Parts: sequence; structure tokens; C-alpha cells
Amino acid sequence: MKYYSTNGQAPVADLRKAVVKGLAEDRGLYMPEEIHKLPKAFLNDMPQMRFQDIAFNVASAFFGDDVDLDSLQDLVYDTLQFDCPVIRVKDNIYSLELFHGPTLAFKDVGARFMARLLRYFIGKAEGSGANRLVNVLVATSGDTGSAVANGFLGVEGIHVYVLYPKGKVSPIQECQFTTLGKNITAIEVDGVFDDCQALVKSAFMDKELNQHMMLTSANSINVARFLPQAFYYFNAVARLIALGHKPEDIVVCVPSGNFGNICAALFGHAMGMPVKRFIAANNANDIFYNYLQTGKYEPKPSKQTLANAMDVGDPSNFARIINLYSENGRLTPEETHQRITSLISGATYNDEQIREAMRQCYKETGYILDPHGACGYRALQEQLQPGEVGIFCETAHPAKFKEKVDDILGIDVEIPERLAAFMKGEKQSIPMTKDFEDFKAFLMTR
Repeated sequence: MKYYSTNGQAPVADLRKAVVKGLAEDRGLYMPEEIHKLPKAFLNDMPQMRFQDIAFNVASAFFGDDVDLDSLQDLVYDTLQFDCPVIRVKDNIYSLELFHGPTLAFKDVGARFMARLLRYFIGKAEGSGANRLVNVLVATSGDTGSAVANGFLGVEGIHVYVLYPKGKVSPIQECQFTTLGKNITAIEVDGVFDDCQALVKSAFMDKELNQHMMLTSANSINVARFLPQAFYYFNAVARLIALGHKPEDIVVCVPSGNFGNICAALFGHAMGMPVKRFIAANNANDIFYNYLQTGKYEPKPSKQTLANAMDVGDPSNFARIINLYSENGRLTPEETHQRITSLISGATYNDEQIREAMRQCYKETGYILDPHGACGYRALQEQLQPGEVGIFCETAHPAKFKEKVDDILGIDVEIPERLAAFMKGEKQSIPMTKDFEDFKAFLMTR
């Protein structure tokens, strides 16, 4: 499989280059030249299959041209040592609980998969005599940092730098990537998430820095990070069909920030995953919602909200969504917008609306939503049509936002043992301005 850049000015790459480089030379995001359709027999058999078996079939369609199938199967099964159950919350609304991995967040699958795939390619390079440390740069607005740090912790030949906005991630999230040490370095940026992401992108484009060290990213800009998240959606559809629901009635709602998660779901749909339509649920950062209404994409500085992991003012993966539905620029912007809005609707909620959804859900069902899942739950309540069944992503365990959840619901959320263990560690982080020259100077000393 070859991968091209969404900006159309970079040479095509194989999977190894797309994973190791992360970003194309023209600052575009890598896209597969073709999206393989999955066999009807597999789609029909999904309801009787295990999560791991479903994921392996999907991974084979994505990566089977570039990774031998035995290694790919080992990689998938090693990644998915946990489940992601579908829980009925109320009436025809279900929660897809994506927080059963090591850091209790949906990004565990993509991070663990990428770490193992990158190690696979490093092993191939070592076999040919190359032996250069790979440095992973990752910007986080919350859960990405913890998932990547823990997914790559102790992986030989790789060092991870996690950039996060000072004071804008939850205390538990911060503990999950600032207390690890070893091959994980946390960098506390005096700015917002968009500043962290800009530092990462600028580093990739700096010639001197790239000559000094080998750089890649584990944000959802990397194909190996976002594509495996499609596993979740195939499994969710399979579980709903097994419960007796018809594929043509299924609506998938994804709380969205940088749009890697819903982008993976849309790739799954392009491969044949049977879903009627999608909803992208935003917090007050309503850039994509406004695009759906107007056809104009107007990024702006991010706003700090209760759902902090979605505080993104210029979502990177918007470029992939446009590329996918414009057929790599062959359709006009108007035609592309029409295709997108025929499949995806939007929602946007301010902090008080998020609080209302959390309180209402807990009062009526006893189900504890985190602020991000609350956006998805509320969107389904407002947008589901008669006969439809909705499933929303509960992207992280509510204990990761304990202070907020406790205050809103008036309860004492129990902290799982895995999270409590992180909180006992000592914070190790390096303060950093949002000036790229300061960040570059730091990296040049490494």
C-alpha cells in the first residue's frame, strides 16, 4: 500500500515511511491510495466473532500489504488484551465503553498498536544494519499523552516526548505521563493544546532538527495511531447486530476534538462497515459544527472547557475527512460538503449543557458520564429519529476527571487501582515556552 499527502506536494510513501515520519514533507497528512472493501462474508460473520478476530480482519485490509500476516496477528492480539463492551444506557441509546485499556481511555488501542508496529519496522531496520533512536513527539490535550506514554513505555529504540498545555489537563491525566521516567519525557508548555501541536508540526518541518534526530509523531496525524481505532466501531456494530438491531438503523456518535477517532470510524464505513449515519459531537470548540452548517472551515483559537480533551481549535484530521469525501480533490468544495453532510451531522455544547447531560443521565439511569461522553449522549438524545438505535463513545473512565464529575453529580467517584497507582508517582516535567526556537534548542541538546 502506498500513502500520499493530503497537500499533494510530497512523494508517495510506503507504510514504514508513513509511520516513521508521521507527517509528509509538505506538512500534509498521509492517506492510503486505496481503501480495501471488506468481504461481505466477513461483515455477515462479525456478530459471531471475537473482538480480536474482527480487529485482525480489519487490520489485514489496512496493513496486510506491508506487514506479514503472522506478525500482524501477533501485533493485534498483543494490543487487544482487553475488551470494549457495549452497555445499554437508556431506551435505544448504548454506550461504547472505550476505557478498559491500560490508561482507561480510548486512545490505548491506537497507541499500543503504533508502538508495536513502529518496533516491528525498527527491528526490520536493525536487521539491515541501521540502528538509530526514534524520537516520538506527541501533543496532548488530555488522554493522548497518557495512552502514548504508557503504550511506548520501555519499548527499546524509542524515546517519547509528551507536550501538554500547563494547567489544562486533569491532575490524574497529568500523573499518567509525568511520573513514568525511563524513555518518557514530559514537557509542560505555557500555552494551549494548539500551541503544543504547532510545536510538534514545526519540529517535523525543521531540516536541522531532523538531521540531528529521527522524529515521528504518535498523535492521530500518524496513520498507525488513528486507523486502528476503526477496530472499535466494527466491534460495536457487531455487538448491536448480535443484540437484534438492524445495521440500517445504527447511528454512531463520536465526541470529537482532533477528529482522529471519528476519522477512523469513517474509514471503517468506507471499507463497508454497515452504519446508517454519524454524529460528531463537539464541546464549545465548534469549528467542525460550523463547517457542517456553512461549508466554510474557519479554525480559531481553542476554548478551555469541561471536556478538555476536545479543546481543539484547528482539528488536524479535518484534512483527511475532506480528502476522503472529495476523492482526493476531484470533487468541488460544494460537492464535498454535500457528501459529508449527507452522512455526518454535528452538535455543539457549552459547559452548562454538558453538566445538564451528566446530571440527567445519572438521575435517570445511574450511569456516570465523563464530560466528553456527555456530549455524545446528549447529541443522541436530541438527534435520534424513530426506529434508530444510537451508540456513543464513552471515551475515558469518569475517574480521570474525578474533580469535575464529583462536583457536578455530588458523588465520590471511585478511583480504579490503575489510576491510583499513577497518582503515587513523582511528577517529572520540563517547563517550556510556546516559542519553537526554545523547543528546538532543547531537542538539539538531546
